[in-house]
Amino acid sequence: MPNLKFRVLLLLFTLLSSICFSQVSSIQNIQGRNIQSLNGKWNYIIDPYENGYYDYRHQPYDQSKTGTGGFFDDREQKDKSELIEYNFTGSPQMNVPGDWNSQSEKLELYEGTIWLRKRFDAKPEKGKKYFVYFGAVNYEAHVYLNGKKLGVHKGGFTPFQFDVTNKLKTGENSLVVKVDNTRRPDEIPTVNTDWWNYGGITREVYLAEFPDHFISDYKLQLVKGNNNLISFSLKLSDATAGQDITLSIPELKLEKKYKTDSEGKVNDEFTWNNLSLWSPESPKLYAANIKSDKENIDDKIGFRTIEAKGDSILLNGKSVFLRGISLHDENPILAGRLRSDGDMRMMLQWAKDMNCNYVRLAHYPHNEKMLRLADEMGLMVWAEVPVYWTISWTNPATYANAKQQLTDLIVRDKNRASVIIWSVGNETPLSDARLSFMSNLVETARTLDDTRLIAAALEVHRDGNTMILNDPLGEKIDLVSFNEYAGWYFGGVPSEITKYDFNIKYNKPVVISEFGGDALAGFHGDENTRWSEEYQEALYKNQITMLSKIKSLRGITPWILTDFRSPRRQHPVYQNFWNRKGLISETGEKKKAYFVLKNFYGEMQEKYK
Repeated sequence: MPNLKFRVLLLLFTLLSSICFSQVSSIQNIQGRNIQSLNGKWNYIIDPYENGYYDYRHQPYDQSKTGTGGFFDDREQKDKSELIEYNFTGSPQMNVPGDWNSQSEKLELYEGTIWLRKRFDAKPEKGKKYFVYFGAVNYEAHVYLNGKKLGVHKGGFTPFQFDVTNKLKTGENSLVVKVDNTRRPDEIPTVNTDWWNYGGITREVYLAEFPDHFISDYKLQLVKGNNNLISFSLKLSDATAGQDITLSIPELKLEKKYKTDSEGKVNDEFTWNNLSLWSPESPKLYAANIKSDKENIDDKIGFRTIEAKGDSILLNGKSVFLRGISLHDENPILAGRLRSDGDMRMMLQWAKDMNCNYVRLAHYPHNEKMLRLADEMGLMVWAEVPVYWTISWTNPATYANAKQQLTDLIVRDKNRASVIIWSVGNETPLSDARLSFMSNLVETARTLDDTRLIAAALEVHRDGNTMILNDPLGEKIDLVSFNEYAGWYFGGVPSEITKYDFNIKYNKPVVISEFGGDALAGFHGDENTRWSEEYQEALYKNQITMLSKIKSLRGITPWILTDFRSPRRQHPVYQNFWNRKGLISETGEKKKAYFVLKNFYGEMQEKYK
């Protein structure tokens, strides 16, 4: 148990997390609402000195007496005597959604501030509410509409929105975003990562129209451990009682009518006996409709249960082996973040082609479309927040940030049947402060959603030829999930790693969240030649032999599906800013280890029929 000092710190974390971030969690199913896309070409200004934000005394313009003077004013010269030292209209353009690193050669390694501007027309109506919604902006976003600040958001992978009901103009509007992807020690993630720090407005932007008393959130899923008990909850944007709500699933001939309570909520559980359950083999989705007197929301919902019992993982009550692979939100072939359904479907299809039934979406929340595609294509998902490596464990604001990102992830994706695991972090070093930080995240996840498994990618330590897993966080989570890199970072050449055994403290299902080694596609040698396809192939064969000793092994997600870009990987011949642990190269070429894993998964598929 953490000592008294850290219990007090834990209480501080909880209190501060409620005040440090005033940003409301994202609106459920934004794509199912009345939206106007603000995607497309945005003008941008590179601002490494932040001249558009601070005056010459380094005071923010938006906090001055006039609240003006910055680039967010979006001024253009009307009189020849005016001094204006910027101009969006004459500046270059970039695609939104999209990262700036892949759209301009001089921005490939840029970290800092860039201003982006979009002008759009609107016709706001009386009695309606309007929000500007961002799918994700990396990392810190200051958002302005028509020169007035809407607010600030931190976190590069979660959605957020601002109410613009009283700021939107009929006719042309100017939306300006100051985006800063500078890495900082107290942020989530921190300064040290092993992926490219793509800056920009990397996901969709919408102007969304709502009625007053609109439906802000809902959940429609099975109750944990029960294959025919459906839980339905709904929340209005305000505490309006007596609003008529209808839930219907036409295919099931299901229709339920409700009225919101004094808090503007609906909560119900009911039995329905003829459900076709969602699974990778049969990814059944039902067209569901939620209707109020002013809204009509369509969604596609799959019903399934997931739980851990003893050393087994049960999907719909049946034991399952998670045949997985890890992947980043990055297109290996076309530089940059995954931007389209085609990009995302390609990555998931590559996983399915390898006989996967499961993917680890590392190390941060991926695009909502990715989860919806996983629902459709039949892939179970591990979803994660970027509590990665060495976080500022004793900083209350850092904890508040992590908690908000976890909350936003769960709120956004809680209706996706594909998501079976919420992960609270990756490879975090042991300490009392870290245990308090991570334990509280686990409790947050359970409070928000008690129907899924909670995990973290833990680390092992070694004593001779024994890998030991006794991380005290293992008491709190549902899986013994850990990373190990025998044969690459320790343990000698691949043929030597089968000497290792495992000492695992907890009687829970074991899921190996990472293993692997680098190979440059097309480089060949014997199985002891680093960077060769043969080395990686031998490593996978021997890893499978070694891991098969674990009787409670119920899944693996090797690192990683495709090669990906990383500034940490600098060898000029074999890496050249690429992490080469992918089973598929940046040109789509399958390496020899790909077929080792595919064959193993074929065997496990037969075993767990």
